[in-house]
Amino acid sequence: MTCHVYAAARVFVPAPPERVFALVTDWPRHREWMVLTSAWEAGDRVEAFTGIGRLGFLDVMTITRWEPPHVVEMRHVGRLVRGDGVIRVRACAGGSRVIWAERLRPPLGPVGWLLWPVARPVVNALARLSLRRLARLLT
Repeated sequence: MTCHVYAAARVFVPAPPERVFALVTDWPRHREWMVLTSAWEAGDRVEAFTGIGRLGFLDVMTITRWEPPHVVEMRHVGRLVRGDGVIRVRACAGGSRVIWAERLRPPLGPVGWLLWPVARPVVNALARLSLRRLARLLT
């Protein structure tokens, strides 16, 4: 049995789902809103580098569900990040609600499990910051 950790964030965006989803899935524009991350399409997958300069990690993902303008699900298949993620965009009064959730296997085996209680608040805070930046781009 493989155990997972969870991280999630949400934000209200004053824009319709079609605009939000278009920006969320414009991989080269991720650097504009996703903290310390650049992304690009690489054949049938999406790759994202998170870090500063050469210090960081590559996150390799395959799209497992694509339902514009509401859902994109990804499977993280890289060396360090493994698990599933989803970004959901739902219409609500005056705009859209965006939810970003991840179900991941902690990297580094037992060390990852020991570090998760410290890493989780940081991961969630960075996700919230990223989504707030996304919302500002669509205001």
